[in-house]
Amino acid sequence: MGVMEIIGIAGSVSLLAGWRLYLCIFATGLAMRLDAIPVPEHLASLAVLENPWVMGIAAVAALCEFFADKVMWLDSVWDAVHTFVRPVGGALLALAIVDPADPATQVIAFLLGGGAAFAAHAGKAGARGVVNTSPEPVSNVAVSTVEDVATASLLWAAYEYPYAAGAIALVLLALTVWLLLLARRIVRRFFGQRGGAG
Repeated sequence: MGVMEIIGIAGSVSLLAGWRLYLCIFATGLAMRLDAIPVPEHLASLAVLENPWVMGIAAVAALCEFFADKVMWLDSVWDAVHTFVRPVGGALLALAIVDPADPATQVIAFLLGGGAAFAAHAGKAGARGVVNTSPEPVSNVAVSTVEDVATASLLWAAYEYPYAAGAIALVLLALTVWLLLLARRIVRRFFGQRGGAG
């Protein structure tokens, strides 16, 4: 596996961790345990994810997140708490994917992985805050379910097709930027209307 494929996988996993950190950890560990992901020798540090304790805690946390993310405003509280957790988790996942023999690459992966996870988290949290302004809960559940399915599918695609992982990361990054801009525009419009009404 070449450097670009490794960077693509690290970027994809970090961005997805910004949406669903615990699902990324559990799904990766489960896939490794079932030998669904052929882990190259230099990714041996990811083997910790198939530890039964790590998988168990990640599964419980993913289940809690699954339900918390479907409840209006509770999802925003959950996101606020995870503002610090997801970027660190994304950084550590990216760090585990790169070659441990190259300290410079590890530092770069840690910084970029954390930044990517934070950007994805900010885009998700901003978009969900906007969705929460809708009076009905159906849109909240629908958006959350799309995030669940997209995270699992894109994580599988990144590991299964490492050559396409870079493109997946770029698409995720573009989606994150779009969500941030959309949330910013809606918040500005909302506060502009309130200011005009006052």
